[in-house]
Amino acid sequence: MILAKIIGNVVSTVKATGYESRKILIVQPIDPSGEAKGKSFLAVDTVQAGVGDTVLVLEEGGSARMILDEPDTFTIKAIIAGIVDHITM
Repeated sequence: MILAKIIGNVVSTVKATGYESRKILIVQPIDPSGEAKGKSFLAVDTVQAGVGDTVLVLEEGGSARMILDEPDTFTIKAIIAGIVDHITM
């Protein structure tokens, strides 16, 4: 799992198979203190997250497809699996 912050929405009129009718967000990986680390990427939202939310992202295709209950959809690589309420260090 990757700790990340939602930094934007993606709007598309044409989507690849598996992405139809799904909300796609731009996520920026962060460390526990909130500092950006690594490159941002796209993830399918499964928890109704929004810009500014801190989230947990699964970036392993097999696990993502299992959560979506679509094992035959090979195009989805990353999903947002949870919204983080609080981080204690």
